[in-house]
Amino acid sequence: MSSVPERSDIDEEYKWDLEDLYADDEAWEEAYEAVEEQLEDLRAYEGRVTEDASTLLAVLELREEIMRTVSNVASYARMRRDEDTTDGQYQALLARAQSLSSDAQSAASFIVPEIQNCSREEIDQFVEAEPDLELYDHYFDDVLRMKAHTRSAEIENLLAELGEVTGAPGEVYNMLANADMEFPAVEDPDGESRRITLNNFTTLQKNPNRQFRQTVYEAFYDEWENVRNAVGSAYKNSVKTDSKLARARNYDTAREAALDGPNVPAEVYDNLVDTVRDNLDKLHRHAELKRDAVDGEELRMWDLYVPLVQEESPEIPYEDACEYVVDAVAPLGEEYQSRLAEGLDSRWVDVYETKGKQSGAYSGGTYDSQPYILMNYQDDVESMYTLAHELGHSLHSQLTSEEQPYVYSDYEIFVAEVASTVNETLLTHHLLETVEDERLRRHVLNQYLERFRSTLYRQTMFAEFEHRTHELSESGEALTPDRLDELYLDLKSDYYEPAAVDDRIAREWMRIPHFYRAFYVYQYATGISAAVALVDGILDEGEPAAERYVEFLEKGSREYPLELLKHAGVDMASPEPVEAALDVYAEYLDEFASLT
Repeated sequence: MSSVPERSDIDEEYKWDLEDLYADDEAWEEAYEAVEEQLEDLRAYEGRVTEDASTLLAVLELREEIMRTVSNVASYARMRRDEDTTDGQYQALLARAQSLSSDAQSAASFIVPEIQNCSREEIDQFVEAEPDLELYDHYFDDVLRMKAHTRSAEIENLLAELGEVTGAPGEVYNMLANADMEFPAVEDPDGESRRITLNNFTTLQKNPNRQFRQTVYEAFYDEWENVRNAVGSAYKNSVKTDSKLARARNYDTAREAALDGPNVPAEVYDNLVDTVRDNLDKLHRHAELKRDAVDGEELRMWDLYVPLVQEESPEIPYEDACEYVVDAVAPLGEEYQSRLAEGLDSRWVDVYETKGKQSGAYSGGTYDSQPYILMNYQDDVESMYTLAHELGHSLHSQLTSEEQPYVYSDYEIFVAEVASTVNETLLTHHLLETVEDERLRRHVLNQYLERFRSTLYRQTMFAEFEHRTHELSESGEALTPDRLDELYLDLKSDYYEPAAVDDRIAREWMRIPHFYRAFYVYQYATGISAAVALVDGILDEGEPAAERYVEFLEKGSREYPLELLKHAGVDMASPEPVEAALDVYAEYLDEFASLT
């Protein structure tokens, strides 16, 4: 019987090295206690933040020292918990870290309202009196920009204290999906029993045996049906939380609040949805190619992940994937390439799936640590692309940490998804230009098309779902599981018009963890659009364009996202990058059709 290994079965070289963050749990405890002591020092500044320039600087520096340690404490606890989500010890450690983070936010909540009591002219006088405040210039602009949506110090303190509670729906969902749910085992075409997991579901859906795919699909979504009320309740309350927090900050809607944080106009969101909607014919053509690939009279929902190529996907061992990715980023310059290679040799990556491990993949770490990447590597082309994606995030974080002060190190997701997708796009160009194995080339081309489908179209569909669920909730309509099913099924039917859409796929919303970070997923779609434009410029222009791109990575959040991207060479306030990316998608569909 095929089974998921225990963590103890994995060699150390394939596990991340968390000792770079804390040598052990005892060192973590010491850091935790140090923060608790510093919080009282910070609270002593309440009412005095802007009494003079030196006090303002002292407050900002103390807050940053505390928040840096809190970030380290929380990251370590989260990653230890993610190694095995069923481990009660690290569940408790993470809960304490989240509580400490909430306490720190609460203790610092008076700072922004007190700064907002000043005019820009008064801030400039402070900077003139204390030159070290000059590095906070953009920070001050951002704080003053948000004045209309910042409440009194008392209310800000209350909202900060509620942070631990308002994240509860997502935490409940995470524990249910990763720790409590167990999906059934099914018999594969070779007669072996295969346990379905969150991590291997899409891999099993690529199996060439159509009946096996159907069996996996039905067993997987039937299991979700068993927890529909629990998941529905978690998501309903997550949406309500978003809206109530938005109203608490004088926003009309949750979407308005989410987009205003990074200063992204609503038109960017709407341009994306409208442009993708206007180009659904390209996705429909992709679906028709998939239908032909499975020799079916109609495309079924268990066929969506099937490669367009008939032969089995080539196996890509982890070491080979690392080599491909390192070679692919050469156009970004020798320093970027060497840093990436060094990271792979320095145990940044927790590579393989193990029992209880957090599903999916992410890039983590802190301002003071090396980057960390959680993977559930499956020895396939898709996993190789996921590795390239997360390494893009990691290099972005490392370059920002080295070039920017802490205040500008936490860049927005809007630009983060560009960094990850540039690596994916470069990987595609590299493989199609250098690999002679025709089978691998066909699968790379298929993978690139799948990335467009799953990133530009699928994430935009998710963005529509999020927008509609929040609109419905904010208008007073109850978000029951049946209503959510209905809404999702309508969207799926529009996006996959050539396919037969069945009732089980209506439950797909239940398995999407990103929905608990509202209005997050659209940035994957804008990210791939910007990345395609940037890579075209890098490959055409060479070193000058690559240098502008690396400078973009080094700037962190020193400018607003649209400004950063415009300096790098792409204007996301226009629908043109999305249209251009969709044109590239169409070109690759043409190329694949010509090959077959």
